[in-house]
Amino acid sequence: MVATPVEKKYEIKDISLAPKGKQRIEWAGREMPVLQQIRERFAKEKPFAGIRLVACCHVTTETAHLAIALKAGGADALLIASNPLSTQDDVAACLVADYDIPVFAIKGEDNETYHRHVQIALDHKPNIIIDDGSDVVATLVKERKQQIADIIGTTEETTTGIVRLQAMFKDGVLSFPAMNVNDAETKHFFDNRYGTGQSTLDGIIRATNVLLAGKTIVVAGYGWCGKGVAMRAKGLGADVIVTEINPVRAIEAAMDGFRVMPMAEAAPQGDLFVTVTGNKHVIRAEHFEAMKDGAMVCNSGHFDIEIDLKSLGAKATEVKEVRNFTQEYKLSNGKSIVVIGEGRLVNLAAAEGHPSAVMDMSFANQAMACEYLVKNKGKLEPRIYNIPEEIDREIARLKLQAMGIEIDALTPEQIEYINSWTAGT
Repeated sequence: MVATPVEKKYEIKDISLAPKGKQRIEWAGREMPVLQQIRERFAKEKPFAGIRLVACCHVTTETAHLAIALKAGGADALLIASNPLSTQDDVAACLVADYDIPVFAIKGEDNETYHRHVQIALDHKPNIIIDDGSDVVATLVKERKQQIADIIGTTEETTTGIVRLQAMFKDGVLSFPAMNVNDAETKHFFDNRYGTGQSTLDGIIRATNVLLAGKTIVVAGYGWCGKGVAMRAKGLGADVIVTEINPVRAIEAAMDGFRVMPMAEAAPQGDLFVTVTGNKHVIRAEHFEAMKDGAMVCNSGHFDIEIDLKSLGAKATEVKEVRNFTQEYKLSNGKSIVVIGEGRLVNLAAAEGHPSAVMDMSFANQAMACEYLVKNKGKLEPRIYNIPEEIDREIARLKLQAMGIEIDALTPEQIEYINSWTAGT
């Protein structure tokens, strides 16, 4: 009898890829000293002994270090992919073969397989859920209410996922604590800005090999991810336009030296469009119609809904792959639109995601957020919590230490001054 996926210990592309995966994981580890220190402490203290943990993440070399650290801490951990195109198959193979961590992830898996893997993750009966987009939590709340009693809490490190958790809380269906890793200072100031900024352009360049200098690049959204993309594009010589719905961010973009306008005005001007909003159909039918012949579009937000590919497909007379992860849509008006990475996260679909040095802090936050949930089991109300300041500062301290950077400390006189209201001019 052939085993069903639930009976399997893993579902990956090819176990023989493990040696390559191990080599790449070890290379990434060179720039992840903070998580390494946390892993060493976890190995001694075993904070997750007896804890079943599910992680729905991008299966990359950096994520591997998080999974290894959690297992070192005693967790019975299982990993699934949070995005069909972000899995690095050699990494998945290594985690199974060398670390005995169950992985259910295959690069390019279809939506049916992805949702089946979400169900497999919930079959693990987790106590802790590390989510990337809140698909596992949403499925639990909608379809597995009987398992909610087993949940200690969840962690989430995407803007999209936090928005979904906030909606769940508003609707009264979030019945366990959730840690907002996304808004930790050592996450969004660095991961979103420097990680997304570099890796997004890396994915675009790998997929297209176009020169960005002299191009007009339209960045949709000026949150921390949008700031990073715009900054790096400008640094490579591009003329950057920013589109926004938030007036404060629009002012910020303008004062940072970018042109700001609605997407309808930007559409005929852009050579390359990058969406980083976390919202739906930021680029849609009327924008495609106004774009230049050969305009390129891609997304660096979590889900593949920011670009309305359904309406683009309806307008196309032909769709063909012109390079790896690059498709050209021929339109009936004679123009063509090029889509990079199928509208999914371009930095992971066409490249390797964020550099390990920046993910070191993000995943340190994930690991310590899980530990915080376990240590405070039964003490936290069912709502969304920010990462405690002392955890954020400790991660920053460890990172500075690893970088060989020292900073000042307050003198006793300075401490007295900032804690007093009597001293003045």
